[in-house]
Amino acid sequence: MKKISGFLFGGLKKKTLFLVLGMLLITVVIVAFASAYQNRMLISIVGETRVEQQKAISQTSEETMHQVIAGTLVNSTALQARIADNDFAEIVNDTYMLQTMAQGLIERRNSLSPAELALPDPSLDGIPSAMVLSEEGVDYTLSEYLPAVGHMGSSMLAMVRNSDKIAGCFIGLADGTHFGVDDHSANRFDENGELIPFPVRERPWYRGAVETGGLYFTGIERDAFSGSCGVTCSAPVEVDGEIVGVVGIDILLDSMSDFINTSASSAGFACIVNDHGQVIIAPEKMPFFEITTADRARDLRETDNEELSRFITNALAEPTELTLLNIGGRDFYVAGSPMPTVGWTVISLVDKEVTEQPEKMMLAEYDRINDEASGKFRDGTDKAIKSGQLVFILIVLVGTCAALLVSGRIARPLEEMTENIRDSSRTGRLFEMKDSYRTNDEIEVLAEAFDDLSKKTRQYIEDITEITREKERVSTELSMAQQIQSSMLPHIFPAFPNRSEFDIYASMDPAKEVGGDFYDFFLIDNDHLCMVMADVSGKGVPAALFMMVSKAILKTNALAGKSPREILTTANETICSNNKMQMFVTVWLGILEISTGRITAANAGHEYPALARGGDFALLRDKHGLVIGAMEGVEYKEYEIDFKPGDRLFLYTDGVPEATDAEGRLFGTQRMLDALNAARDAGAQEILGGVKKAVDGFVGASEQFDDLTMLCIEYRGPGADAEKQ
Repeated sequence: MKKISGFLFGGLKKKTLFLVLGMLLITVVIVAFASAYQNRMLISIVGETRVEQQKAISQTSEETMHQVIAGTLVNSTALQARIADNDFAEIVNDTYMLQTMAQGLIERRNSLSPAELALPDPSLDGIPSAMVLSEEGVDYTLSEYLPAVGHMGSSMLAMVRNSDKIAGCFIGLADGTHFGVDDHSANRFDENGELIPFPVRERPWYRGAVETGGLYFTGIERDAFSGSCGVTCSAPVEVDGEIVGVVGIDILLDSMSDFINTSASSAGFACIVNDHGQVIIAPEKMPFFEITTADRARDLRETDNEELSRFITNALAEPTELTLLNIGGRDFYVAGSPMPTVGWTVISLVDKEVTEQPEKMMLAEYDRINDEASGKFRDGTDKAIKSGQLVFILIVLVGTCAALLVSGRIARPLEEMTENIRDSSRTGRLFEMKDSYRTNDEIEVLAEAFDDLSKKTRQYIEDITEITREKERVSTELSMAQQIQSSMLPHIFPAFPNRSEFDIYASMDPAKEVGGDFYDFFLIDNDHLCMVMADVSGKGVPAALFMMVSKAILKTNALAGKSPREILTTANETICSNNKMQMFVTVWLGILEISTGRITAANAGHEYPALARGGDFALLRDKHGLVIGAMEGVEYKEYEIDFKPGDRLFLYTDGVPEATDAEGRLFGTQRMLDALNAARDAGAQEILGGVKKAVDGFVGASEQFDDLTMLCIEYRGPGADAEKQ
């Protein structure tokens, strides 16, 4: 220890001073060299990273947009096709009703009093009214059938008034007369006020129905009087083996094309193509998809664009996947979905260039930000070099003075702090702030940091304890939910040990603790077994709750003695009436008449069942309706399956064919059928076990993506007991 200028210097003070000065010099030199090296490396890395990030942005954006468009465009096209098909189905049903009505009236014409008939009245223009027309030279008062079909007037008026899709309905007779209802009376007269002859048997709707001998849809045709364009649905009326007339309905395409027009944007649009490859409905001013009359409209199946022609042909036959086509020199993403009722298809198109705009905008913004940041970085580097030189001098001076002034105050609080920390490590007591640490310098900051760390450590321990407790509670509740869900489904097998006419087995493996799939089977009475296979949208607890409600509604309606069609219709109305979460469920429901082996079934958007009739399993492509919960007012259709002893039916959810391996490949229906046929002679439980084993072997270590639910029933027939004896 030495005394210099009245100050005691040595020991910790001396060491502190030399240490501070030495560390400052070494640090400054190292920082200077490191900064220079890092600056050069950073500039190089930034340039390389910029290129890589641009590639990543482009690739990610393209893949993301393709996935979004693939899911959105295909699904929206299918939904639009179902909606449009339902509209045309109504027209078809109304046309058949007019056909039946006309045929009955003509057959009973001799027993009916003649109906009152009237020519067009110009004063009723704009008001739906019944009127008689005829071909040139034909006297309608001499018609044999017109007085009978005139009784259809009130029914035709009701159709026109009660439908926003029907412009008019009518019947044209083989004797050249015409009786119909519409709201255009004035245009039946020429400029001299004379009634214009109407060439009934020359109209496309008449010729088409007569030539085909059945239901017929025209292309776009001009009205004989107004000149407006539209489509007509017609059907022949046959009496005693002879076609005596044709009934028809003019369709208001304007009302049916609302959803098409609303789809048009700078990005894309949708259109409807008929079974002749002609565009029927499309937004206005869409090149290559213009709407024109049938005699001028081109067949898109026979264009110079082979890819487009092939796509249109496929879209008329079955739903298509997302396809990239070049149309008129521009690339479009396209998807198609057929309309089974009329044999037409809905086509949706999205301009690929528009989908690439987000990518271009992101790249432009990224370049702007990168250039701006690079400029700021260079300016900052220059300023940092100059500032560093000044800071170096100041650090040396200030460091020397500070080391001399504070070194004496460092030792004592540091020693106490060290002892306090050692005591904490020995006893477990947390570090506490003391007045001796309040030195208004780094020591106080360090002490406060230790004190704050101690408090946070205590709080962290308490938080971890609470989180662990909450996690255990949630885990327990989810486990209970899984047990409750499992108990809601039939799980005791054999399910009906006293019934030998059939063997049934089912299983469900949820993707999460609880799932949205469910199955059910129960005896409605001693001779009827109800079977249900369903898949709720979503996963987890919400789907499980929705599943329980849906299961209860379906079972209640089934036990009430309703048919499958009535069960699904009632269930849809019940769920749609209070479906705030906008969830839906696909359902296959069938009722087996045990004594005969006949199954009456209905399908609400569910997977095709697999059926084995004395041989291999094959998909039964049954009639599909809209999923339950999507839209009110849906009517479902039934179909029948005649079971023979030894026949088997396999039901499943989409978790089976959509099981995915580590490479992203789907298990698919073909692998499912192969697994079924590998165990086709086994019992129902062994068949399900074989499919589950095949799925597990295909998926491997990949995480289960969706619930895996299956049901299999083998029909043995009412004589199964006797055969066993």
